[in-house]
Amino acid sequence: MKIFQHQLWGYQIDLPDNWNHKQFGHKDGFSEDPDAFLPDYQGKKLAQLLINGEWNSLQLPIVDLWQSHLGKTSLMMGAKNLGSAAWEMAGAQGFEVEIGLAKKSPHRLWAGILENGLLVLTILVLHLKENRDKIEPLISETITSLKYLERVDQVDQLPNGMPLPNSATPVDPLDIVTDIPDPENWQAFQGDFSTGALQAFYLRELPQFGWDITRYVPFPNPGELPFARILLEKDGQTYSLGLMPGAEGEKSSSIVLKTN
Repeated sequence: MKIFQHQLWGYQIDLPDNWNHKQFGHKDGFSEDPDAFLPDYQGKKLAQLLINGEWNSLQLPIVDLWQSHLGKTSLMMGAKNLGSAAWEMAGAQGFEVEIGLAKKSPHRLWAGILENGLLVLTILVLHLKENRDKIEPLISETITSLKYLERVDQVDQLPNGMPLPNSATPVDPLDIVTDIPDPENWQAFQGDFSTGALQAFYLRELPQFGWDITRYVPFPNPGELPFARILLEKDGQTYSLGLMPGAEGEKSSSIVLKTN
């Protein structure tokens, strides 16, 4: 087995050595054959694990999120829900279900959801029924290896010691906030990550790097603030951290840091 660690969402799983990781937007897929995610795949190695992270900043009931997840899955797969069961994994609570497909379907479909604070993971497993004896133990071992980390490995840092996702790229702050009068006090970064994933990353990692979070306004929120805001302090210096979603239809988000 090999370790996969998600830097932003902060979870870790053990994967079979011959399995690969593939990203689909902000979702993470795992399979032995990278082509197994293609809609017209006809190979014998159809076995895939799909994990999606969400940030439940509005603190919606887990039951509502589960029903929404099941509805989308059923619509996509032409499946029906056979009844959910309570599920607990790695200290998180949620639900799981084996979703009924058409009798003639060669596939088996399983779905689960886990809530750990504001972090919600939805999990989907699809494989050929004929491979069940081989695949089910492998995927079960991977799912049961799930860990929620207090700190992830190999995080980049700014000169002031603030953690930064490794995939973040520096940009001109004026490209993000066009009306700032003092751009010399600002730093900005962009990357292909969701605002929810950034919130999970910073709320977890900032204290590990010695930062005090003095205020946190999540996104989305019931108010009118169109981004997440974190006020932080270290060694007598205070900063404002803004985590901003991209324009509608864009996958990228922005990190904006202002020295107060």
